[in-house]
Formats: sequence, C-alpha cells, structure tokens
Amino acid sequence: MEGLTHIQTDERALRIALAAAFRMSARYDWQEATANHYSLAVSPDGKQFLMNAQWRPFAKITASELVLLDSNAPAPPASPKVDATAWCIHGAIHAQAPHARCVLHVHPPYATALSCLKDPRLLPVDQTSARFFNRIAVDTSFGGMADNWEEGSRLAAVLGTKQILMMGNHGVITTGETVAEAFDLMYHLERAARTLMLAYATNQPLNVMDDNVAEKTAKAWEDGGAFSRQFFSDMQAMIDEEEPGYRN
Repeated sequence: MEGLTHIQTDERALRIALAAAFRMSARYDWQEATANHYSLAVSPDGKQFLMNAQWRPFAKITASELVLLDSNAPAPPASPKVDATAWCIHGAIHAQAPHARCVLHVHPPYATALSCLKDPRLLPVDQTSARFFNRIAVDTSFGGMADNWEEGSRLAAVLGTKQILMMGNHGVITTGETVAEAFDLMYHLERAARTLMLAYATNQPLNVMDDNVAEKTAKAWEDGGAFSRQFFSDMQAMIDEEEPGYRN
C-alpha cells in the first residue's frame, strides 16, 4: 500500500507540472489552436505517459483531465479521445527514446517559420542561439500529417539521442528528463529562432560564430538543470497565483 501511495503521489505531481506547462505555453502563444500536444512519462521505462486529450485549448487544461496512455498498446483508448497524430508522434518517442521523458510539440511562430526555410538550421548568431549548436536534430523529410505509427517512429529515429527536433515544414519538439527542462529548451529555442529570423529579415550578411566559439558558448549553458528548474518554478508560482484552477 505504501508503494501504491508513493506512485499516486508522483503521478499527481507530474500532472500538476505538465498542466502548468500548458498554461504557461498558452501565454506565449506557442499552441496552434488545439492541434499541439505535450506528454510526460510516469513509468520507470517511460512507456506510460500523460498527454492532453483531443481539441483542448492549452489555456483550459487541468491536471486531472490529462489522459494516461501506454505506448505498448496497439491504439489509444476510445475515450477520452486523443489526436491520431499526437498518439503516433508522442507514443513512438516514448517507446523509442527513454531519455525523452517529457515531450513538447508545438508550432511557435518563429521556430516554425525557421522550419519552413530550405536550410532550417538554427545558426549560432548570438549567445542564445549558440546554446543549441550541434544539439538539434533536423528533419527535412516532411511527408504529410504524422497520423501513422511508421511516421512517428521515423521522427523518433531522427531525434535519436538529441533533445530537440526541428521538424521541417512543420514545427518543433523539445524533450527533457523533466517538464522544466523541456519547457526551458522550448522557451529559449523560440527566442533564438526569433533573433535569427529577424536577422534574416534585414537582408544583411549574418555574423555567424566560429564553431569553436559556438561550442564554448553552448557548454557555458550547461549547468545540470539548475537554471531550468528555477525558471520553471518561478513561472509556476505566477500560474499558481493567477490561475490556481489548473491544479484541479
């Protein structure tokens, strides 16, 4: 009984953290209508995970309504209904990439615009974009909606051991061991994409960092997750004060 209580307590905390991430993301306008999804593993092997149900706006999602899914299952449950593309993308990643315990997939404006370029690489033009130097998997083989398991599996394979997937002609995915880590990556990825897209818009030559400088800068960002934990905690405190209903 003590073990069962411990598991339930853990899942409850994970539900609250993921629900907070939805609310924060709504404020940043990362979601495209109700078409995007976040998921979070709750089992040690990462194959059981929480995800938002179909057609729910991020700004309304609560902890209790998140759907518990199993990537070992042949299909998601009939009710509550989950989006087919969400099941195929998130299910495949949780099945194939155990390091990706939290998976955030959205279509934020600047990162999505970057994904639409012939060369969708996030070039190191400032210290924020340099954070991602050689740390993003890039997929340029978009073939339509990822509404089948084979396509989800292909995307998981492209992600590989990296934490970020730039999805050409589509959007982006960030992953992490925790919600805080994945959220922090998404926040700074979108900021970096904004800077790069604004620089492109000037039609002036880009001052791209030397590879050695870019790598040195990227490593300077690596602090074991302390920054991401504090950032997420501060953001969650604001949500707690202004939208406490997300915990329900």
